[in-house]
Amino acid sequence: MSLNGLQRKIGLLPATNIVVANIIGAGIFTTSGLLMADLGNPSLMLLLWIVGGVIAICGALSYGELGATLPEAGGEYLFLSRIFHPLFGFLSGWVSFIVGFSAPIAASALGFSEYFMRAFPGFSIWLSENSFIGLEGSSKLLAITIVIVFTLIHSRGIEFGSMIQNILTILKVLLIGSFIIAGLAAGHGETSNFSSGAPLAEGLAGWKTIGLSVMWIMFAYSGWNASTYIGSEIKDPVRNLPASLLIGTGIVILLYLLLNVVYIYAIPADEMKGVISVGGLAMRNLFGQGAEVVFSLLISFALFSSLSAYIIIGPRVYFSMARDGLFFRSISRIHPRFKVPTYSIYLQCLIAIIFVLTGSFDQILTYMGFSLGIFPVLAIIGLVKLRIKGEVKIKTPFYPAPQLIYLVSGIVILVLAFMERPAESSIALGTVAAGIPAYIYFRKMRKK
Repeated sequence: MSLNGLQRKIGLLPATNIVVANIIGAGIFTTSGLLMADLGNPSLMLLLWIVGGVIAICGALSYGELGATLPEAGGEYLFLSRIFHPLFGFLSGWVSFIVGFSAPIAASALGFSEYFMRAFPGFSIWLSENSFIGLEGSSKLLAITIVIVFTLIHSRGIEFGSMIQNILTILKVLLIGSFIIAGLAAGHGETSNFSSGAPLAEGLAGWKTIGLSVMWIMFAYSGWNASTYIGSEIKDPVRNLPASLLIGTGIVILLYLLLNVVYIYAIPADEMKGVISVGGLAMRNLFGQGAEVVFSLLISFALFSSLSAYIIIGPRVYFSMARDGLFFRSISRIHPRFKVPTYSIYLQCLIAIIFVLTGSFDQILTYMGFSLGIFPVLAIIGLVKLRIKGEVKIKTPFYPAPQLIYLVSGIVILVLAFMERPAESSIALGTVAAGIPAYIYFRKMRKK
């Protein structure tokens, strides 16, 4: 079956793999050290990872209904355009274009570089000594190279790309499982680390820190809605799309909690603060320098899986926008042989490279987290509207509790994060606002 040039070739397993791969990325391997720098309390950090998991599963339940009811490519772009107005859909697609996928691709590529350089510190030194770029430049060059390589892979067709994606995701889950089992069963950690750390600041200051921390955690969980972006290519979407969201998100929640238990068991709170390559540090503390090198290398390659998933999913949003006349027409073109939106994939690659060149990891994280927190809230409000009108194809359990949990927590997180990091949050809001004149322009072009 073909829909708008895209073919339904993805079953439950590859759709679930795309969800798992899209969630498990740079976030879980990099944010815990940044969280500890702000929170200073391991037990509180672990609690917030649980809170983030609850929010993610509530979102997955809601998007399962939306995806089954509107099983086409585009995610929030499709949902908001159909339920509310094309402007809202365009703004979500605009943010996805600038931030939603290109920035996570950049973050995953930078995370890869961070771990690779931790495994082979001499590589960056050699590269900087034998070229015109410095140490930081060598890391960015490596990240850009990886983005280009996977862009070329996924421009060769969804079946080939899905096969690569399945292999990478399975290897990544096996790697994480091995790390958890080895760390807890044979590692030389300290259970006293769980009760160490400093108390959080009281009053509003503490709540602002919590809000920003949960927003970063939700970045690590972002991707719980991944298969809705490729709805046009999923077989039996009414059954497989919601199942892929719930199964994939549930697997990741369990792995995330266990990974953070290992991090805390391995690393005292003061030593973890601000460390990006926290997985490599944990292995060094648990098993020694040799294990740090091996595991840092393995994590660096595991990040390929999430980077690969973002490159698969993002272009389908821009494709949907262009197909509706709200983006450059060339972006809607399907490659005659490989049946993928090739120009859309290449454009995303270019934006991701710009992020790699211009942003630091924590800046990208905050800007991206705030930007991506806005439109899922609107989409779930849209689900409530469809429920009231009786237009959903399936009804997931516990309604309206998951929707209320997601909406309340999402709004509170955005408010607290803005108060804690107004600069990055304001830039994110400015990005959304810049989409309004862009929408007007493309509407005029479509009429012509």
